[in-house]
Amino acid sequence: MPDNTEDSNECIDWIEKAISKKYIKYYEYDHFYNIKEIGSDNIGKFYRANWKNSYKYLVLRSFFNFNNIVIKEMVRELKLHRIIGFHENVLHVYGVTAYDEDQNDQYLLVLEYADGGSLRDYLKKNFHDLTWNNKFNLALQLSYAVSCLHDEGVIHLDLTSKNIMVHQDTIKLADLGLTKRIEDGLNLQSKLFGIIPYADPKRFSRQKNNNRTRYQLNEKSDVYSVGVILWEISSGKPPFYTDEPYDIDLAVEISQGSREKIVPDTPTDYVNLYTECWDSEPIFRPTMKKVVERLKLMVSSTNQPKNSQPENTQPENTQPENSQQSNDQSQNEQQSNVSINLFDKKFSIIVDEIVNIISERLDKGKAGKLIVKCVLDYLDNHNINEIYEWLVFNQINLNSIFLLGYFNYYGIIVTNVNYEKAFNLFIISSEKNHLLSQHYVGICYEFGNGTIKNESLAFEYYKKIANQDCIVAEFKVGYFYDKGIGTEKDEKQAVYWYKKAASNGHLVSMHNLGLCYKNEKGVEKDYNKAIRLFKKSAEGKDTDGMTMLGYCYSNGIGTDVNKKKAFKLYQKAAGLGNIIAQYNLALIYEDVKDIDQAIYWFEKSAAQGNQKAQDRLKCLSNIKNVRNDDKIFNRLID
Repeated sequence: MPDNTEDSNECIDWIEKAISKKYIKYYEYDHFYNIKEIGSDNIGKFYRANWKNSYKYLVLRSFFNFNNIVIKEMVRELKLHRIIGFHENVLHVYGVTAYDEDQNDQYLLVLEYADGGSLRDYLKKNFHDLTWNNKFNLALQLSYAVSCLHDEGVIHLDLTSKNIMVHQDTIKLADLGLTKRIEDGLNLQSKLFGIIPYADPKRFSRQKNNNRTRYQLNEKSDVYSVGVILWEISSGKPPFYTDEPYDIDLAVEISQGSREKIVPDTPTDYVNLYTECWDSEPIFRPTMKKVVERLKLMVSSTNQPKNSQPENTQPENTQPENSQQSNDQSQNEQQSNVSINLFDKKFSIIVDEIVNIISERLDKGKAGKLIVKCVLDYLDNHNINEIYEWLVFNQINLNSIFLLGYFNYYGIIVTNVNYEKAFNLFIISSEKNHLLSQHYVGICYEFGNGTIKNESLAFEYYKKIANQDCIVAEFKVGYFYDKGIGTEKDEKQAVYWYKKAASNGHLVSMHNLGLCYKNEKGVEKDYNKAIRLFKKSAEGKDTDGMTMLGYCYSNGIGTDVNKKKAFKLYQKAAGLGNIIAQYNLALIYEDVKDIDQAIYWFEKSAAQGNQKAQDRLKCLSNIKNVRNDDKIFNRLID
């Protein structure tokens, strides 16, 4: 195991500083009494205790080996709880204590006590008293907590009914992935069989294209676990429960599609939800936000939902003649309808996933070609012809209408680009307030694609959805004010909208706002703010941001001159296709007499229409064979 003593010391220092600044409460161990062990796991033990004169129970969480890995993950857990600990469905971490204050590197966590025990224990004891509304609420509370984790970029990967607690009939997520992270860090595998029914089946299978690389677990792995727990809430018993411990045979069966049987009389919407959650293919599982939305509808719809599978009230031996044939036909029709519904749902999920890819990257300021590449990468793992055919015949959903227009706009799947068809589809969905469609209607008017060019109308579309907090539209409005497109030029308004979009993570807006500070456009000149914005844009892999940051380093704008950093930034941006970076990189190579490299990058820039690059190529044509001056070049890059 690597020596992480330095990291460990830093973590201990963090805990001590957090205690001294009262970010974390420190409990003196001597003030606990009635201490009783109530459980254990792979990494430590749990004790119930009273504090001072309080009747209220607390829980002390100890660790078997308080080593570097445990210390590091404990600090991470404490930091996460400072962010998410407010959530009513997360078990509160009240602070820390230590057996001996003189040896405060042996910390214990002080946790909220859950009077209902684990969810598994709670269901065993109370299941027969639970209504469907009670079950929906338990499921919703769990989903809220996991969704909140995902919002903070945290993946749990260890969700089971044993580590979800219940306090006063309220779900409490017991840890934020602490146990799983420590087990992974210490290579503790003995618990694996215990979580088999809850673990993403992809965990037990190898990727097709690389037998040595396992599937990368992610948020959809948590969704799978939640689906299994939702089934457990509906049944009152653990999944695949027997008197024998779980083994590898069960893992193989689950990876091959085996699932628990649907409990009779379970509401159909609930069944549909958890079966989608435990789908073998992660792409077909909903996000936790979607799970929350659907459970909220179930909770609000009725206190006692109708059963999806009512008992048969027809008396025995009263079936009409040929009833078997009639029943068979009815069953076949039901199975056919189920298959069609599942087919539609899977394609609907694919459509939503693609639209999310487009939306998220637009909001970051990614170029259209890069977004199209991301969409094509996604489609590589799917039957794209089936997807397109499904879109053609299923245009009721707004995302489906938009995506069909998007495919025609960029010539994805379809044989040729069809701007007119794309524009008409965007118009249809935009009229029902689909923001992405409204944005693309604006693009069509801006460039005259599929309709008559009308920059004023484009500006109106952008302004409308920018006021609805559409990030990419905020950038567009700023850009139109900046350049005087479709409206009067107004640099102050440009700065206002660039700031809004930049604060929401739009990388190009950060770059453009940096230019405003650099060139004193609509705002006072401020090189320090300019270079900070260029840095943020560059860190987000915006090539314009990289290029301008390189320019600042090259010319000492807002920072010291650093030709080495400038060169590396130009090199990175040029490799990603930035026309200005290619030209600037070529100038550097020309300056150090590496004519071949200079010509190479001038040609790259010239091919994109840079007239200056084309002019430089003419000047270099007579000296193309001049050899490199290695010493000068090495001084630059060393």
